[in-house]
Amino acid sequence: MKRTGVFSTAALAIVCCLETGMVGAQQLSVKRALNLAVAKTIAAAAEKEAMANKWAMFITIIDDSGTVLFVERLDDAQIGSYEVSLQKAETALKFRRPTKSFEDLVNGGRPAVAKLPGVLPIQGGVPLMADGKVIGAIGVSGGASSQDAQVAMAGVAALEALLKK
Repeated sequence: MKRTGVFSTAALAIVCCLETGMVGAQQLSVKRALNLAVAKTIAAAAEKEAMANKWAMFITIIDDSGTVLFVERLDDAQIGSYEVSLQKAETALKFRRPTKSFEDLVNGGRPAVAKLPGVLPIQGGVPLMADGKVIGAIGVSGGASSQDAQVAMAGVAALEALLKK
């Protein structure tokens, strides 16, 4: 008979949770995610900016898990820039901020920032945002760091335009 009493208490607790809405709080979140079509749109805008300035670069787009969605190598881009573009994107994703913020810290007298795991403190990596959340990142490499950042921001602007539609 004691088991019935325990069961009744548990059943009463479940009914109370249902009535107060506590179970509803356990629902899954809904989030936006990058897909290949959006990644191509972002990369196309970045490519347009690079081509307009005759800059040979790598453009890398990653999703919120750090998985590469799209890579573009413009003609004559140096091979070493691929890995750099990927590391810039990863830094922007993991730390939810442009890589320029780390470059500014290093240049401002905080060289220890460069030793943080997974940080590449060079402009050109920018998080991609939707609804105030990081959904991926873009990394660009091949020019001066300010040029890389300019091209990455063209990609960010394309995403922002898509989100306004």
